[in-house]
Amino acid sequence: MSESRVVLVTGGNRGIGRAIAERFVADGHRVAVTARSGEGPEGTLTVRADVTDAASIDAAFTQVENELGPVEVVVANAGITKDTLLLRMSEDDFDSVVATNLGGAFRVVKRASKGMLRARWGRVILISSVVGLFGSAGQINYASSKAGLVGFARSLTRELGARGITSNVVAPGFIETDMTAALPEETQAEYKRSIPAARYGSAAEVAGAVAWLASDDAAYISGAVIPVDGGLGMGH
Repeated sequence: MSESRVVLVTGGNRGIGRAIAERFVADGHRVAVTARSGEGPEGTLTVRADVTDAASIDAAFTQVENELGPVEVVVANAGITKDTLLLRMSEDDFDSVVATNLGGAFRVVKRASKGMLRARWGRVILISSVVGLFGSAGQINYASSKAGLVGFARSLTRELGARGITSNVVAPGFIETDMTAALPEETQAEYKRSIPAARYGSAAEVAGAVAWLASDDAAYISGAVIPVDGGLGMGH
């Protein structure tokens, strides 16, 4: 395996974030997770943070740096949804989702980049979604925030690519989590019909792609969007 790294996963207390944290622990890395509530998986350091608040992010990073060392791999995973059709979508429905999903990635990666620049090594992995490029009715706020991560990763690659830092996007499709389980039955069935793999993915399958992007095997990959979606979003 690649050498042991210090990894920070935002929103690592449940769902995809938790599976990512578990995978990095299993691979022998030193792993911290941010959570607003709850705890990360066994073997991780849980730090309290709200990704919409730069001061709380700074404090969380400082704690991780003091206990584990400078963050070398950052996985911006924390996200929320407030689904509703455009004409019913309030300003807050839009602003809060963008502030968390896109603004949160900005605040977390900006803070992480300082240590990465000093080390001249870093992995930035942004967790997007198939709907970021595929689109989804009722998710204009969420899809916009997730599409924004692609422009973010590619711009960051142009800024920091010469410093040994890569920046990539993982775009999960329909993954079995609490978030997707809450969707109406007919929506779930409709999704499954449109997935070439004819099944939902597991959070562990997303974690596998993230772990690979963080490894030395992916050192020459940057600005890429890696879909983990069973073929749902092909061509997007």
